[in-house]
Amino acid sequence: MAKEKKQVFVQHITARDEDFSQWYTDVVTQTDLMDYTPVRGCMALRPYGNRIWELIHDELDARFKETGHENVAMPMLIPESLLLKEAEHVEGFAPEVAWVTHGGNEQLQERLAIRPTSETMFCTMFSKWVQSWRDLPMKYNQWCSVMRWEKTTRPFLRTSEFWWQEGHTVHALPEEAQEETLLMLDVYREFCSNVLSIPVFSGQKSDKEKFAGARATYSVEAMMQDGKALQAGTTHNFGTNFSEPFEIRYLDKDGTLKYCHETSWGMSTRLIGAVIMTHGDERGLKLPPLIAPFQAVMLPIAAHKGGVMEKCEEAFTSLKAAGIRVKLDDRDNVSPGWKFNEWELKGVPLRIEIGPRDVENGVAACARRDTNEKFTLPLDDLAQKVHEVLEDIQQNMYASADQFKLEHTKDVFGMEELTQQVSCGYARAMWCGERACEDVIKEETGATSRNMPFDQSPIGHTCVCCGKKASKVMYFAKAY
Repeated sequence: MAKEKKQVFVQHITARDEDFSQWYTDVVTQTDLMDYTPVRGCMALRPYGNRIWELIHDELDARFKETGHENVAMPMLIPESLLLKEAEHVEGFAPEVAWVTHGGNEQLQERLAIRPTSETMFCTMFSKWVQSWRDLPMKYNQWCSVMRWEKTTRPFLRTSEFWWQEGHTVHALPEEAQEETLLMLDVYREFCSNVLSIPVFSGQKSDKEKFAGARATYSVEAMMQDGKALQAGTTHNFGTNFSEPFEIRYLDKDGTLKYCHETSWGMSTRLIGAVIMTHGDERGLKLPPLIAPFQAVMLPIAAHKGGVMEKCEEAFTSLKAAGIRVKLDDRDNVSPGWKFNEWELKGVPLRIEIGPRDVENGVAACARRDTNEKFTLPLDDLAQKVHEVLEDIQQNMYASADQFKLEHTKDVFGMEELTQQVSCGYARAMWCGERACEDVIKEETGATSRNMPFDQSPIGHTCVCCGKKASKVMYFAKAY
């Protein structure tokens, strides 16, 4: 029997199984999410990509406010003397800092860094704003762009300038700072799961992989369809590492001056890359409904025939009134097939078609982007039914990604197993806690430690690398 010819949906997108990296680039550029700019490593967000970021912003920002955080805005330029106050922090970011050396035609007496992150600026202001125990906690967040002069860049995943949120908080007690650090980690986990439909591994980073200047760093790690890890968000407990050099102290109830305990946490436009590589396929994007610029697109079929446009406009109005982000595509210069292809490429969760026969039967023909399933919905109750379908799509996309994550995660007990497993997914292994073993694993397999899950139930007794006694469970994977 002759082999069935594989159907080609979008000819200008490379197949994932041929070249995953090129597939990703094709999807990013062909869906008008961004464009390249004259500055190396810097991208321009186009309206469709920026709208996704706005929806991510709105969902996250609501969660921050629910947990008692307020938004502030800090300047983008940081005097070099401020960066030098925390040595480990400076050392960690020094190779990536972009500097401003001139103001107009005059050379500045002190270089100004374009913020790679804002710890030092927040600390400077906290040292002025915190006076007594009554001022604490201060729980702030800012939305901004930062710059890190990356050597190798890729849209959304690693760019010289990127957009993000960075939370910064100060507390009286170390227990409060740790509680905040774990609270925001769980906010990130819930957001990834329920909004982006991305399952994640939550846990603590190793000392080697922690944030420069932090006492402890925690992360949520996602798995992409090529089995590689993508760090989706991090939270950091600084303890007094910054408050001591910046003199952030408060007068306690007992009349003594004490140093504050700080945290920091952030998520960025990298999340858009995570969505693409978790859910996309050969047709292009698949967007979870909660962050889709258009949750549904409505297409008139044979629009010139009586009643079709009237019914489309009526249905469009009812969906919009019900809070559904819907697009009525009534262009007459392209065919319905062209529209089908374009909106599939852009990942719109639900396509709704209304033609003469649909008007006659009182239904709308629908197609789901996640499963390609085709079905009809009654026009009389369309808004409610569309809400139900969108909710099901959101949940199904998570379930599919979670199944993939489970199938591509494996317990390993030696270097040969680990090498084989990280070529296609995550390896869970026992680790002795020594940085030397992390270095060997990276050198021999290309994988890095991702995080230690909170459930540290041992899966063995010896380190996957050196064979010595081990008590830590660690996830290893190749990463973006």
